[in-house]
Amino acid sequence: MNRSLVDEFQARGMFEQVTNEAGLREHLARPGAAFYIGFDPTADSLHVGSLLPVMALAHVQRAGHRPIALVGGATGMIGDPSGRSSERNLLTAEQVAENCAGIRRQLEHFISFEGRAAAMLVDNHDWIGAMSFIEWLRDVGKHFTVNYMMAKESVRRRLEDREHGISYTEFSYMTLQAYDFYHLYEKHGCRVQGGGSDQWGNITAGIELIRRKAGVEAFGITFPLVKTASGEKFGKSAGNAIWLDPKRTSPYEFYQFWVRTDDRDVENYLKYFTFLEVDEIETLCSAHRDDPGRREAQKRLAAEVTRLVHGEEGLNAARQASQALFGGDVTGMSDRELLAIFADVPSTEVERGRLEQGYPLVELLADSGACKSRGEARRLVRNGGAYLNNQRLDDPEKIIGVGDLASESVLILRTGKKNYRLVKVV
Repeated sequence: MNRSLVDEFQARGMFEQVTNEAGLREHLARPGAAFYIGFDPTADSLHVGSLLPVMALAHVQRAGHRPIALVGGATGMIGDPSGRSSERNLLTAEQVAENCAGIRRQLEHFISFEGRAAAMLVDNHDWIGAMSFIEWLRDVGKHFTVNYMMAKESVRRRLEDREHGISYTEFSYMTLQAYDFYHLYEKHGCRVQGGGSDQWGNITAGIELIRRKAGVEAFGITFPLVKTASGEKFGKSAGNAIWLDPKRTSPYEFYQFWVRTDDRDVENYLKYFTFLEVDEIETLCSAHRDDPGRREAQKRLAAEVTRLVHGEEGLNAARQASQALFGGDVTGMSDRELLAIFADVPSTEVERGRLEQGYPLVELLADSGACKSRGEARRLVRNGGAYLNNQRLDDPEKIIGVGDLASESVLILRTGKKNYRLVKVV
């Protein structure tokens, strides 16, 4: 279906606020308009909490417009007070540069930096870093009254917090983001900025600066801050972010995060985080409501998002890892993957030297607690009920060695269909 960009956002529930919808529609009526969203480089990886604006940029490009991803090399060293109750830790220039490079690599999975409507990645340190304080006050600061800045919700909320307050550094943040918008208008003709709903004050400050300095109307659009149906902050699991970088969150853990999606959230997440057509999503969710136990909507969501972030290879690895709990192949998996898959399984440690000498299978089953005694272990093996790395064992005299490891230092014992025991070699 060939929808306009605004219609696409609305159909997917991604439309929170807009400064002038009619004007924005007219501006985006012809392809080629620049549309920018900023990303905070506080880590070398984005997490799923940043995924909605990333998907928005992808929709921008698919609609024939030019996405601009701004990485805050300058603002990242200061910190945005929006949505926060305390001061951020300041980053060094080296940390910011490393984080920017990591974010660029991840954005390449969603938007193309080549060809028609090629995306741009810009760093605001390139135009802010060289400005002196006097230049800033003269060219930017004079356009903002303290009254205007204090009226912004993010500032007002921090001013009311007597314990933390707000520093002059963070108080000035909105002028930096406003100048970013003005600079992108001057250099690239960009008149549209998007962001999370907590960015509304910063976005409108940029629109005001462009109006004052250039006499031109710019537009702002915000997307909802995603929360789970239970009210929890999206993307947090036991206090840990779900990262897009496979070194921080493995494809298996990433895939499982989406598989565990609450039934109440799955339709919204399919609309937010996949490119499936809305009609197909509604059909899929209708079938899911008829038989929620199959979790087909969650499985499709997990597959689509994992493929986007980690590619077909990452999705296949995640599926292989998921099947491992049900007796699937564990060949080629790493310690980290296996420990994540079997995180809730009882484990025991064995010294590597013991394995190098050769560890009789029946002793290992008994010593690890998989069986109560060597006699029970011997009978279990003879009856075909013992498994090593999900492979059935039939020789009670078998000796287990280093060559039998499933990964660098993990053995997986199983008795029966589902009774697992992990052996960690130290």
